[in-house]
Amino acid sequence: MNETFEGRFSKFQMLWGNIIARPLRSFLSVAAIAIQVILVLMIAGLTTGVLSEWGKRVEGVGADLFVQPPNSSIFFAFSSAVMLESFGDQIASLSQVDEVAPTLTLMDQKNFVLVYGIDYQRFNALSRGFLFRAGRPFEAPNEALADDIVAQTRHLNVGDTVSLLNHPFTITGIVAHGKGARFFIPLRTAQDIAGADKRVSMFYVRSKGDTDGTRAAILKLAPDNRVRSISEYISLMNSSNLPELKPFIRTMVGLGIVISFLVVLLNMHTMVLERTREIGILKALGCSRLDIIKMLLGETFVLTLLGSTLGIAVTFLTQAILKESNPALTILISSRWVMQSIALALAGAAAGALYPALRASSYDPVVALAYE
Repeated sequence: MNETFEGRFSKFQMLWGNIIARPLRSFLSVAAIAIQVILVLMIAGLTTGVLSEWGKRVEGVGADLFVQPPNSSIFFAFSSAVMLESFGDQIASLSQVDEVAPTLTLMDQKNFVLVYGIDYQRFNALSRGFLFRAGRPFEAPNEALADDIVAQTRHLNVGDTVSLLNHPFTITGIVAHGKGARFFIPLRTAQDIAGADKRVSMFYVRSKGDTDGTRAAILKLAPDNRVRSISEYISLMNSSNLPELKPFIRTMVGLGIVISFLVVLLNMHTMVLERTREIGILKALGCSRLDIIKMLLGETFVLTLLGSTLGIAVTFLTQAILKESNPALTILISSRWVMQSIALALAGAAAGALYPALRASSYDPVVALAYE
């Protein structure tokens, strides 16, 4: 038992000695693996975080359903103002409906922020209403509300002037976040800016309790429209449920694996060439092909664990920095993605080390000892 432990410890010493004997090459391998892990975690964390945060904001509006035109995007920033505002009165006339809020969604391309054009009274009536941190509701066409997240990020205060949709607006109120958009402007103003007279992008609807019945009644009015419940929408706000995002995430993950594979392949191939005589000595002393493969793959395993640890640490540090510098940007890093990033790093590194390891194990000891 003692000899077995000593033998294993001796092998570990040799393995670790081989790694620290070439510090620059080992560091490059660790850095490449860390980049792969960071890439995987940041892409997954950003997509998951943004979608989750957006779902919560839509839920916070207080509606049970929302009505969109046919073939509309679930991403409200890409919704067109094609629905007649008067259709909201038809929805409101249904016995199952408690409140309807016509909403025009506009994307401020310059600031990359979503703006809602709303009828304040009707939108506010969907829930307990806006919770004001400061100020008052807008009253004039050129006035706007900002939520506390964007106000903190952009250092806005009541009375400040902000450019939205290439138009100046005076901030009259700072409200608690979680009501869909970051900025809210009068519906008429939004329609004038968008050139969408008496048209809106969607209707938020609060039922009297029977969500399915209300949905069926709205569809009877206009069967071609898209009517979704808020709970259904929130379930869609997951990167695994959105086919549009899957190719992007897979591409980024694949790119990370390729980076790790190429760097480890180059590193291990060069290392094997440098250690040809050493490998010949080991084989002459009785090491089998399997022993050589295990030694080289063991070194790769240690480098991968070091790189994964560094990548995870840098990712969480970046998450903390971004949370402080940009509160509007949500990054969610789950334990599942952490484990997957490590597994992907191991797979890429193992694939890169396999060929050099097999080549090294096939060396003839006589030829290897004569190598200069």
